[in-house]
Amino acid sequence: NLKLIAPERPRTEARERTRPLASDPRAALANKLDIEVERLSEAVDVLFAEGELSLHPIASPPTYAQQDLLDAEDFARTIHCMGTSLLDWTQDLLNREQFADDARVFGLTSEGNTVAWKGYAAVAAAKVALESVGRSIAVEMAPYGIRCNIIQAGVTETPALAAIPGSHHLKAQAKGRNPFGRLTTPRDVANVIYLLSLDEASWVNGEVIRVDGGEHISGATS
Repeated sequence: NLKLIAPERPRTEARERTRPLASDPRAALANKLDIEVERLSEAVDVLFAEGELSLHPIASPPTYAQQDLLDAEDFARTIHCMGTSLLDWTQDLLNREQFADDARVFGLTSEGNTVAWKGYAAVAAAKVALESVGRSIAVEMAPYGIRCNIIQAGVTETPALAAIPGSHHLKAQAKGRNPFGRLTTPRDVANVIYLLSLDEASWVNGEVIRVDGGEHISGATS
């Protein structure tokens, strides 16, 4: 809604000068506040990541550099390192007789297992593979006293999250959806893993357990 008055300029020139402001709301707001666009963008992105969803129209959009795209080999390596390798580790420990009679194996997945996030395809594929492997471990290694469960944590502030393109958008959307209005913390996840490690949880096996405060069931934001 910025109004620009330039009485000494020809009408056609005035249109050309105002067009960039109309097409870039951040530039328009920065001009109105008389501050640099870069400074405004930094402040807006911080507030947006903290859950100020009303700032979405002027938040920095995610960037996806072409050179960051994975080739087939890197894609396959991601699936193994973050997915199927859980089976390798479990088999190796079993062969070395390192498991207790009542052992627990845990994996960590995310909502990216069913929701497409840009820049997350390889990890998403790995998480789906991880869940499948976890179910197989739960069934085939139960005779050895091994229970396997996969924890689906909500969006959590970690270095891994920061590496995802557009992570500030993911954080903002998660806070807006979450009934408790905050992100999941590593302690939230650790607490549930602790509970599942107790003797009383020995009959929980082969499950994908969501630890997100209800984030995954929340509908439209208020």
